[in-house]
Amino acid sequence: MAASSATSESGRQSLWYRIFYDKETRSTAIQVLTLTLLFAFFFYIIRNAVINLEAIGKGYSFKFLWEPSNYDINQTLIEYDSRSPHWRATIVGILNTLLVAVTGIIIATVVGFIMGVLRLSHNWLINKVVYVYIEYVRNVPVLLHILMVHGVIVNTLPLPRNAISIDDTFFLTNRGFYTPKPLFEPAMWAVFIAFVVGIVFSIWFNHYAKKVQDATGKIYPVIWISLAAIILFPILVYFVVGSPMSFEMAELRGFNFKGGLVLRPEYLALTLALALYTAAFIAEIVRAGIQAISHGQTEASYALGIKPNRTMRLVIIPQALRVIIPPLSSQYLNLTKNSSLAIAIGYMDIVATIGGISLNQTGREMECMTIVLALYLSFSLMISAFMNWYNKKMKLVER
Repeated sequence: MAASSATSESGRQSLWYRIFYDKETRSTAIQVLTLTLLFAFFFYIIRNAVINLEAIGKGYSFKFLWEPSNYDINQTLIEYDSRSPHWRATIVGILNTLLVAVTGIIIATVVGFIMGVLRLSHNWLINKVVYVYIEYVRNVPVLLHILMVHGVIVNTLPLPRNAISIDDTFFLTNRGFYTPKPLFEPAMWAVFIAFVVGIVFSIWFNHYAKKVQDATGKIYPVIWISLAAIILFPILVYFVVGSPMSFEMAELRGFNFKGGLVLRPEYLALTLALALYTAAFIAEIVRAGIQAISHGQTEASYALGIKPNRTMRLVIIPQALRVIIPPLSSQYLNLTKNSSLAIAIGYMDIVATIGGISLNQTGREMECMTIVLALYLSFSLMISAFMNWYNKKMKLVER
């Protein structure tokens, strides 16, 4: 018994000795203690919030999502009216947010890359104009850009009766940009399938052309063949199956246009403001990425007789992407999160729907904010995952 007691006491002394004097054990113990305290803190906060909500008769429930929303939304990508439940209003807000995020990221990337290249132009005028634009945009808060662009669109463009017309088909007014609305027939699925097949073929052909170029040096016109597969092939299928699409035209009735497809001024202002604002930061990222590549790469390319535009596209940009992509991910995340400022101009995104009107009508602050936070977190994680995959794909492969 004495020997067993002595062994147990020795084990306890050895454990405490490792915790205080062994670096690895001490580090593990500190991490476990920190996580325990952190979880205990969040448990206390959440428990306290639930108790307080129950004390005032609210509780914590998402049943309100199935109640009628009782408010209208000025731009919807799916069927919605004031009798629709709050969960449907949430879906509308999600789609509106994604619409701004996706189109904004595409515009910002294209404009940012162009300005980043022009920022290095030897033409003094082009260089300075781009420099002034970038410095102006980066040093003014994004909210002011949104309000300014919205004000310009609303106050500069004409009323519907004096709309700017393009061939009596497209109409630009201070109430939106009206275009023909496509109406699809069942056979249109064949065109969509052809479009997907064209994309898959383009991806495969890009890999095939790269292998051929690495093996033989032969260069295929990848861009033109890809465009033919993605655009011309679906158009050919469209006519083969009998043009299964018609258009609903916008018509002036009374004081506004009816019918057709409309892009509201709030969407246009928010997308343009966020895209042009983010493009200024992307331009600096692109400029830094290009300058990070040794000038010897350019000289070697010229020595081989490669033209400047192909040098930029085939030699400089592929190497610069490894420097550009990591900070580019942050700009995509910023643009998506900055879209929450849409409420300032009345664009009905997530914050304005479930985080705004639904919250005020139902009084479910905790539940609504939980949904909004979870949605933005999901968007950010998806963008980060995609950009991390793309960054891994573009990294140098050691042989």
